[in-house]
Amino acid sequence: MNEHYKTFKAFVKLGTFLDQYCQGILNDDPWVKRLDESIILAGHQNGWFNQENVLFALRRWSCLLNDKTLGEWLSNYEIPKREPNKVAIIMAGNIPLVGFHDFLCVMFTGDIALVKLSSNDRALFNFMMDFLISMEPSFKEKILVTEGQLKGFDAVIATGSNNTARYFEHYFGNRPNIIRKNRNSVAVLSGKETPGQLLALGEDIFRYYGLGCRSVSKLYVPDTFDFDVFFKAIYPFHTIIDQKKYQNNYDYNKAVYLMSEFKILDNGFLMLKEDQSYASPIASLFYEKYSHPSELSLQLSKDRDKLQCIVSDGFIQQEVPFGQSQFPMLNDYADGIDVVDFLLKI
Repeated sequence: MNEHYKTFKAFVKLGTFLDQYCQGILNDDPWVKRLDESIILAGHQNGWFNQENVLFALRRWSCLLNDKTLGEWLSNYEIPKREPNKVAIIMAGNIPLVGFHDFLCVMFTGDIALVKLSSNDRALFNFMMDFLISMEPSFKEKILVTEGQLKGFDAVIATGSNNTARYFEHYFGNRPNIIRKNRNSVAVLSGKETPGQLLALGEDIFRYYGLGCRSVSKLYVPDTFDFDVFFKAIYPFHTIIDQKKYQNNYDYNKAVYLMSEFKILDNGFLMLKEDQSYASPIASLFYEKYSHPSELSLQLSKDRDKLQCIVSDGFIQQEVPFGQSQFPMLNDYADGIDVVDFLLKI
């Protein structure tokens, strides 16, 4: 059995387990207790990782780690047998398992993953790696987790903020690298959206409390846009304010806005502020009005390196439909950089 096939089957087994776990159809499997404990620990390590969002992430991976989806993704590449490179992966911890896609790419190119976990997302990754090694013991030599300084690697994939990116570029700039900075996602509304589309947009805004780079942090709306229609459509998400960390951010940011005498629109769980920036604080959404769609399209094209997703309906090529920003496929690479292609060219 060749190494590529072993890798394929191990990840399919993981996908099958996650699917059955999320459906609640496993009973006496000891891995169920392990994952239960990991989810609880993940919530302790990161207060944003509540059970709903963790299970959402696990369901997403259960939908991707199967024979058909993995096979279609990998059919786009010719992966030769070669000496493996050691690839350092510096992971972010803003949403559950955010770095798993990079890890998946490294494993399928036959390389060695030298993983530096975020302190905000250790428990879930440790579970996933332990499960994979149990399914394929040869992974013990291919999955290396380090707490200290990264050494002896051939390439690096690092995800962080604009500030940490400068640090990464200083230390890793002399090696093949993918260094990711801050990106945000926006939605462009025409004013003709159905209530169903606006409700779906709520998923793009509120999933993971807006902490992901694929979370919509800003709206572009026509001059005559009726915000009451928008607020009415997203009302089903109002229970988000019951999450203590979200509520604390809502209260703090509202106080800042009011003391600064900024004009805001507020529905009790989300504030809208007119602002040209892309990155809005938690519990806030920036918006900007536009008169000419062609001018807005040109502006967004110029700022493409600052944007992860543009959510809209018939506005721009490569747009993401309403409600789908948190449902990336395996070929939806962060920052538009094909990680598998990068690894194969090292």
